[in-house]
Amino acid sequence: MAGFEIEKEVVIDAPIEVVWRTITEPDQISQWFADRVELVLEPGGDGAMYFGDAGEGGPLVVEAVEPPTRFSYRWNHPAGETPVDGNSVLVEFTLVPEGDDRTRLRVVESGLEELSWPDTDKEHYAGEHNNGWATFLERLTTLAVERARG
Repeated sequence: MAGFEIEKEVVIDAPIEVVWRTITEPDQISQWFADRVELVLEPGGDGAMYFGDAGEGGPLVVEAVEPPTRFSYRWNHPAGETPVDGNSVLVEFTLVPEGDDRTRLRVVESGLEELSWPDTDKEHYAGEHNNGWATFLERLTTLAVERARG
């Protein structure tokens, strides 16, 4: 069921250091992604992201922090459980510099196929998040370009 993996890639007209801060600093994340962000930026660090007035979203655990090229976290795990492979979704950002002023950003959301959810729920989630990442990456690109221009 590899069809449940969500993958998006974009080239941003901003240096890798600017894009890195945009995807890892809570005050920046809240400008392009979640409305409320808490994040301890270290492997095993706790955090949370909440969206909209309904407060959708929830807790997360940071999986990897490799400045300025890789950042990942796990979320959407059962309440009261630690998110691990098999009970959560992994969101991974990979950054590759393209010259001095551009960055290729790849976002992959995986692990959905391993969850014990019904396939219809997985399909709904994958569809929503596939569309959502397209919108969020547009916002992220705009913010990073603005920050790079100063």
